[in-house]
Amino acid sequence: MEETPPPHPSPQFPAVFTPPPPTTAVSSRGSPSPSPASAPAHFSTPPGPPVFSSPLRPAAVPFRATPASPQPVPFASRAAYSSSSSSAAVSLPTSSGPHFLNGAVTPSSHLPSAAPPPSPPPEESPYVLFSARKVLKQKKLLNAPSLGFGALVSPGREVAPGPETVERDPRRCLNCGAYVNLYCDVLIGSGQWQCVICKKMNGSEGEFVVSSKHDLLQWPELASSAVDYVQSGNRRPGFVPVPDTRVSGPIFILIDECLDEAHLQHLQGSLHAFVDSLPPTARIGIITYGRTVSVYDFSEGAAVSADVLPGNKSPTHESLKAIIYGTGVYLSPVHASLPVAHTIFSSLRPYQLSIPEVSRDRCIGAAVEVALGIIQGPAAEVSRGIIKRSGGNYRILVCAGGPSTFGPGSVPHSVQHPNYAYLEKTAIKWMERLGHEAQRHSTVVDILCAGTCPVRVPVLQPLAKCSGGVLLLHDDFGEAFGVNLQRASTRAAGSHGLFEIRCSDDMLVTQVIGPGEEASPDSHETFKHDTSFCIQMHSVEETQSFSVSMEAKGDIKNDFVYFQFAVHYSNMYQAEITRVITMRLQTVDGLSAYLASVQDDVASVIIGKRTVLRARTALDAIDMRLTIDERVKDIAFKFGTQVPKSKLYRFPKELASLPECLFHLRRGPLLGSIVGHEDERSVLRNLFLNASFDLSLRMLAPRCIMHREGGTFEELPAYDLAMQSNAAVVLDHGTDIFIWLGAELAAQEGQSAAALAACRTLAEELSELRFPAPRILSFKEGSSQARYFVSRLIPAHKDPTYEQESRFPQLRTLTPEQRARLKSSFIHFDDHSFCEWMRSLKLVPPEPC
Repeated sequence: MEETPPPHPSPQFPAVFTPPPPTTAVSSRGSPSPSPASAPAHFSTPPGPPVFSSPLRPAAVPFRATPASPQPVPFASRAAYSSSSSSAAVSLPTSSGPHFLNGAVTPSSHLPSAAPPPSPPPEESPYVLFSARKVLKQKKLLNAPSLGFGALVSPGREVAPGPETVERDPRRCLNCGAYVNLYCDVLIGSGQWQCVICKKMNGSEGEFVVSSKHDLLQWPELASSAVDYVQSGNRRPGFVPVPDTRVSGPIFILIDECLDEAHLQHLQGSLHAFVDSLPPTARIGIITYGRTVSVYDFSEGAAVSADVLPGNKSPTHESLKAIIYGTGVYLSPVHASLPVAHTIFSSLRPYQLSIPEVSRDRCIGAAVEVALGIIQGPAAEVSRGIIKRSGGNYRILVCAGGPSTFGPGSVPHSVQHPNYAYLEKTAIKWMERLGHEAQRHSTVVDILCAGTCPVRVPVLQPLAKCSGGVLLLHDDFGEAFGVNLQRASTRAAGSHGLFEIRCSDDMLVTQVIGPGEEASPDSHETFKHDTSFCIQMHSVEETQSFSVSMEAKGDIKNDFVYFQFAVHYSNMYQAEITRVITMRLQTVDGLSAYLASVQDDVASVIIGKRTVLRARTALDAIDMRLTIDERVKDIAFKFGTQVPKSKLYRFPKELASLPECLFHLRRGPLLGSIVGHEDERSVLRNLFLNASFDLSLRMLAPRCIMHREGGTFEELPAYDLAMQSNAAVVLDHGTDIFIWLGAELAAQEGQSAAALAACRTLAEELSELRFPAPRILSFKEGSSQARYFVSRLIPAHKDPTYEQESRFPQLRTLTPEQRARLKSSFIHFDDHSFCEWMRSLKLVPPEPC
């Protein structure tokens, strides 16, 4: 039986920032309440294994080794700016699939053949997605907390072709610090330019003195909405240009020594395939940990040797100095150390003592400290211990099969320990400090957990979060684990990031949710009247995004409002980058024009992140489901219309897909009860709050695709009416992809094998560039695992026939016999259908899109 820990304070879970001065938010129930961001967000996450208990699956050797993301070249000047993404400009309905998967472009071979999308206008950007393309001038309606206004910003996203690259310092407003941009008015006679944020005039030292306005387009910052300013060369003595676009930072692999034989065999398979997938120039180090920390030496050729340090305490300066200045080689290029690495992995042995998994000693904290000590090297004796190196930032990949139960940052084996709550709180604080120390040294710690042993997520999460890494849970050390190892090691990352948000005086940033923490005033340059909000980013990666909520200070008088997002960071080549993205939105008086510009999917994700942020415990999640109900009702009351001679309200037709997305949210794994343990829910919520738009949308609302005869696929609403016995269905829910085979199809051996292979190929293509890589599970109708698939579909079989056909037109293609068999296959349960839920809220369900 799973132990239940005592109540405890958990680590700060998602990064949430509320710019000063704090404002009072109005809850969706209509009564004033403090803003949810006014206090640190904490999660109470008792331990537990992943909910799925599928059989162990060995990794394919070698498994599919696809790059996690397009890797940027050190600098690449472009003649003209254009964006290849239409996903930033086109509102995707719940059932549609983005052309961008988790921040990366889907290969063209995976998309229907079509002409390339046109370049977006300056008001649209692949880096910024607004909840609406226009801004309503009326403060009261724009600030309605039920719908709200905001943006999803992915400052580290890499697109091709990317923004203009400029190798010089940016020109900034001396009053507020905003950057010159394409919307600034420039006086060509004097070269002065007017800031769009504070409206003050600035000089250009004669640089912008030209004969005509058209000549200003020669400056990229006056022609493009996104510009990268690069500082390199003699500005950064440690910078070395690297021509290899696949370069990755040095990697330390930390391996749990306390695994049983079955788990170890699959981990060995994943590790062998992982090192084979690395580029020859990548440098790797290998450390194992249990009661001791073993650092493997690559200088002994084919022999396996290691220096062993105690795990019950932090490594001493003398012990680290002996390793650093000794004759051993602990970080070595793959091309020189691949045979040794394979020998080390093959030499690993399963745990020998007859002690339960949860009671085994694991000194995770000490092992990470040793890795950091070697990473710092002689730089540890230099002021602040920081020396920039060429070749990318470091990564520590922890392969964990259980909790930290020994040495610094550990908790007792049993949650029934009388002092467990205090010791856990102490361990959490220690792990937070270690994570911040790693971040200061440009090192990202990713913790990949697998197996059935509780890993005490509240203790390990701060280490990953504060360093800029992620914590992932897997069923086993098989294929999905191996793929995530590879993608974690190769995803492009920057360090020492600072994210600045500026907007017109009409607008105010009220809340920011994302991977970072509020920056201290002395950590960045400030200007005389600088109203920007600054966030210290733990790492800068394209798989991240920030959810920025904004309000109007008063009724807006101007025709446009301006937004500027800037991120400063050191990229993987140790060049200093300043990316500046400037956006302009038109303001409108009419409510219908505003509602028509709302992007339902973006608004759904922003609402989802604001809601999930407050779901700190299982009880909070129940409250948040009720909050969603109140939110949907409030949107209908404020923006919809009342049905004549009735108390019912009609949801605005312009927002038709929004309530369905929120219905998926309240039922799904983020807030619902379909995921069995709070540990897994905590990890999923943390991923969702930091994830890019595309992954967030899929985690919010699943995408349902039916396999048709002839190998084609048809996208359908995610309703249980898709569970037709003669069909195969793929359901993409972000971190999970399910393949369901109907019983009638499964009975036909040849056809079912072909359908399964086609669905598996589709699932791999959908998730090819996604991080974390989802687990792909396949099962037949009526099997025990099929319930996880069924629980993610809206139970539309309870609706009247006319509503079923209206929302699921594919039903009309079935024969009467097929429809009768489909109807008889459903089991009655109490869950509302979407239409029933809407009616329970006294609302008329919106017409399908």
